[in-house]
Amino acid sequence: MNSIELFAGAGGLAIGISKAGFSHQAVIERDKDACLTIGENQRRGIEAVADWPIFQADVSQFDFTTLQNLGGVDLLAGGPPCQPFSLGGKHKGYKDERDMFPQFCRAVLALSPLAFLIENVSGLLRPSFAKYFEYIILQLTYPEVVQKPGEDWIDHLSRLERHHTAGRHDGLSYRVVFRQLNAADYDIPQKRERVFIVGFRSDLDVEWSFPPPTCSQEALLYSQWVTGDYWERHQVSQQERSEVPRQLHSRILNLQSSLFPPEHKPWRTVRDAISDLPTPSSQESSDSLLNHVLIPGARKYPGHTGSPLDEPAKTLKAGVHGVPGGENMLAFHSGEVRYFTVREAARLQTFPDEYFFPHCWTQTMRQLGNAVPVALGEAIAHSIRTQLLRVKLPHAGSI
Repeated sequence: MNSIELFAGAGGLAIGISKAGFSHQAVIERDKDACLTIGENQRRGIEAVADWPIFQADVSQFDFTTLQNLGGVDLLAGGPPCQPFSLGGKHKGYKDERDMFPQFCRAVLALSPLAFLIENVSGLLRPSFAKYFEYIILQLTYPEVVQKPGEDWIDHLSRLERHHTAGRHDGLSYRVVFRQLNAADYDIPQKRERVFIVGFRSDLDVEWSFPPPTCSQEALLYSQWVTGDYWERHQVSQQERSEVPRQLHSRILNLQSSLFPPEHKPWRTVRDAISDLPTPSSQESSDSLLNHVLIPGARKYPGHTGSPLDEPAKTLKAGVHGVPGGENMLAFHSGEVRYFTVREAARLQTFPDEYFFPHCWTQTMRQLGNAVPVALGEAIAHSIRTQLLRVKLPHAGSI
């Protein structure tokens, strides 16, 4: 199945989509350092990215008509820049020149994909952006109802609302759903909440919903504080175990008194993700492990105390100025902290171990902090592909 990726960054979502069975016909990214990361891995022969056609280009300037000879686009995907809507940004929203949702809508109109997939920060759902979020959804639903010259977005929104309520939807349109997902609920060792928007072309008559969670915090607490399986698996002595968090006492008591264990798998923790890695040193090791170098200078400060070893990591952040803060630190039970190595951070984002990041730690953490966890992208894309196969190949079943 053909796919096109916009705003690809270092390739997290794009790798996940490839692993789900799509074949990228174009991968578009403006940032030269991110393109260099992908290109370096192509040079190394990394299978996940080997055959990607990379376009270092600004999506707002890209001519999508050059991609119309692909024989149809099954999936258009991408994560428009999150800074206009991020809790850590300047909150300018549609006034921010980096708002690329209109460009994604332009691509939908030009390419008429069977489906699209968008990822963005949870700040997009804040009340202050509610009207603009409605505008985004309606533009994606009716991409042919384009903004007229000189028409501001509020007037365009009103026209889209009238079109939507009129009930006459000839031409290109999409059935669009969205949901805020926590990556930890999908076997990712990181508490990362992001908004995903998925649309299927209306003429496909598709019924679809987001894949259900596979993991839960309750299952992790049960494994740690009821059965003790978690500590035994990691061979952690009683003295080395963390204390039961006070705010979780009542939930743990309920789990202890329950007749049945939680139905999901446990959340994956930082320890689950990195316990097999050697202790990092200040020099690149001579073995085959890439990007596992200790970065000095980590310290705690208010609001940035690092990620506890026996929970999913806090959300990795890209940072704005220089070195990102404490979200990218590992916090030990002793109270000590250190920065995650690039390889550890890549594990938290579920990049394959053979994926190499050729830049300095700060630049690489920016790329990793902006990425979609590979495994989460794969889970959503696999569900989309399964549905598309049922439409294109009615006897494909659950391929």
